[in-house]
Amino acid sequence: MKIAVLGGGNGSFAGAADFALQGHDVRLWRRDASQVAQHRAAGSRILLKDADGRHDVQLALVTTDMAEAVRDAELILCPTPAFAQGDIAGRLAPHLGDGQVVFLPPATFGSMIFAAAARDAGNPATVSFAETGTLPWLTRKHGPFEVAITIRAKRLPVGVFPLNAADHALGVIGRAFPGVIEPCGDALSGALMNAGPIIHSPLIVMNAGPIEHFERWDIHKEGTQAAIRRVTDALDAERIAVRKGLGYGNPHFPLAHHYATEGEQWMYGRGSHDRLTDSGDWREPIMLTQHRYMREDLRLGLSFLASVAELAGVATPLAFSFLAIGGAICGEDFTEGGRTLASLGLGHLDRDELQMLLRRGFDE
Repeated sequence: MKIAVLGGGNGSFAGAADFALQGHDVRLWRRDASQVAQHRAAGSRILLKDADGRHDVQLALVTTDMAEAVRDAELILCPTPAFAQGDIAGRLAPHLGDGQVVFLPPATFGSMIFAAAARDAGNPATVSFAETGTLPWLTRKHGPFEVAITIRAKRLPVGVFPLNAADHALGVIGRAFPGVIEPCGDALSGALMNAGPIIHSPLIVMNAGPIEHFERWDIHKEGTQAAIRRVTDALDAERIAVRKGLGYGNPHFPLAHHYATEGEQWMYGRGSHDRLTDSGDWREPIMLTQHRYMREDLRLGLSFLASVAELAGVATPLAFSFLAIGGAICGEDFTEGGRTLASLGLGHLDRDELQMLLRRGFDE
């Protein structure tokens, strides 16, 4: 199938390389013209390293031209940080065509940003938007055109906007991720599967001292101590309570399963945490106030969770606590300017009105 991948980070390179390895026609879009020129000069190839060895894969196209990248693509994958979604959604909106599926793994309810951008651009195309709970790959770039995949996702719970397009959207996404996709309802349900704010917020805040002290720090290895795991489980309980408060049923993909070596399989499968830390790829320099875990997962992800919790009538004291402490670390007020239902233009809707919008979309 024809797949467009947007972005130049870890997830985008992993997606482009993995899809090309599977034999798909892959076009990679990036904003950085100099990087695109260098990539083309290098043959528009990516060196992919995984458990099976090294794979030199060929992309069909590397470009800065969004229209060229997404033309006739059945699936458009955008695994970029949530704080980049507004700009990319605006660039993409005029070029979307009937039947295309935009997949955001994960998204912090970014599906609404992309859908609203298409609406505001006056694009009448029938497009569906979907998001899931984690990046489909545990991955890190090892060079400008080289990426390592430690683990591929085993289960991806996916929510779709509008929900009445779920059959088509899940069918398209399922062809790119065979045997991995699990429907979880509407896009808000998919957003409330996002594991990043639950894992990363305690790690970035509760390890602030070592992060600032050591030149390199693996917060997934030394930073994942028993005390932090207890906090992570408690924060995840708030997420699950919000899901239940809005009427979403099992499975909720509790984060505890990510660390377990037996029992129910989590998104990355059993034993994935140990494989992640064994890779060594997450021992890295961390700029505490600028890291994606702080700027995306905490500032945007937890503010969104807290916002939805208010609609659900569920208390989230830990989410608010991390927002307060993270904001203090960064010298900002994370309770202002984060991502909320109000900032997404949905704050005026009650629960029934929001559920109707999620089911039917903007145009009905």
